[in-house]
Amino acid sequence: LIGRLMFELPEEMGLIAIAVRQTQGKGRGGNVWLSPVGCALSTLHIAIPLHSNLGQRIPFIQHLVSLAVVESVRSIPGYEDVDLRVKWPNDIYYSDLMKLGGVLVNSTLIETTFHILIGFGFNVNNSNPTICINDLIAKFNKEEGTKLKPLTADCLIARTVTVLERLIDIFQEKGPNGVLPRYYKYWIHTGKQVRLHNEEGPIAWIVGIDDYGFLQVHEEGKGVESVHPDGNSFDMLRNLIVPK
Repeated sequence: LIGRLMFELPEEMGLIAIAVRQTQGKGRGGNVWLSPVGCALSTLHIAIPLHSNLGQRIPFIQHLVSLAVVESVRSIPGYEDVDLRVKWPNDIYYSDLMKLGGVLVNSTLIETTFHILIGFGFNVNNSNPTICINDLIAKFNKEEGTKLKPLTADCLIARTVTVLERLIDIFQEKGPNGVLPRYYKYWIHTGKQVRLHNEEGPIAWIVGIDDYGFLQVHEEGKGVESVHPDGNSFDMLRNLIVPK
């Protein structure tokens, strides 16, 4: 529906589809994604000029959306320490332990404009199949003696889109360095080890992401290199490929 509408509406008009549950959602690699009631589920259309900071670095959009989801919760007064984080390139995590959401971005270039469809979904009030944001809030209340209220999917979708708009504006004005400090504040990878090339490949340490959104690693004696996922469908960081 959005794929058809996005070319027919005026550029200045926003467009978002929200679902209460999904039976035929799309995941990575053509996987079908099932989402129960209690998730925040939406597809958002944005237009990005090709000749702009973000238009030259389109892979960064998934990172901005992941950050927007995390900040939709952690920018609320009192909720700053709820342990919601980002996992490169497109997952939302509880600490570094468990996935509770993800982002999928499709882009179409028409003349000098990227039309971007951003699908994002994250668990808000459904404890299964993994864990949800309101579980994290309840856990935080129990540990810290606070009385933070549960959040709703509608509220967090609205906050995510609002934060994303601000992040895009900052990126367009200042480039990657305008948003990376905020991204690193919430990501789970600082100093983590990965294998390069295959399961027995050399060990490298994650240091950050480059100007185009790819992971940067430091292999001893070889300096810092950008790497790509190896394409496995279970864990994007199982091992990484150094492009030639």
